[in-house]
Amino acid sequence: MTATALPRERRHDPHRRERIVAACLDVIAERGVAGTSHRRVAAAADVPLGSMTYHFDGMDELLREAFTSFAGQVAEQFEERMAHAADREAAVDAVVHLITRDVFATQRDLVLTHELYTLAARDPAYRTLTNAWMARSRAALERHFDPLTTRLLDAVIEGVTIHRALDTEARADSDVVEAVRRITATA
Repeated sequence: MTATALPRERRHDPHRRERIVAACLDVIAERGVAGTSHRRVAAAADVPLGSMTYHFDGMDELLREAFTSFAGQVAEQFEERMAHAADREAAVDAVVHLITRDVFATQRDLVLTHELYTLAARDPAYRTLTNAWMARSRAALERHFDPLTTRLLDAVIEGVTIHRALDTEARADSDVVEAVRRITATA
């Protein structure tokens, strides 16, 4: 008696690519770009290893897609925060909130941002991605501030959030309020 081989059932997984991208970000946050591999991402996404090469031409494409997704999410949050500011005073408060609550809100976001910045420092293709991210942030700020003030605020947002994230002692939000008010007072 011979068993008839049944056709193998194909797993319908329409969101597999997105799950792989999300898992890639998780692996990067845990192990850094250098510790990210197809095998680790596949395991984190709970997909067969072959799915990696089916969906992505290589690790560079996967990293680019993952960081594009991350930058887009952060930029959307930034744009939304600034869009809700009805006037200049609310915009100043929104910038303070971005620094104290939104940007690098989690250790994961901090690590992902710095991993992206490191890639961008070495590879112009990633610099294009970070420049597009910064352009979106500045456009959101320019709804409320002139171009020079916008550039200064953008630099303060980046710098202060990095310092706050990496300081060994907690810093008072009042320092952020003072910095943002000083920059926007002359504009």
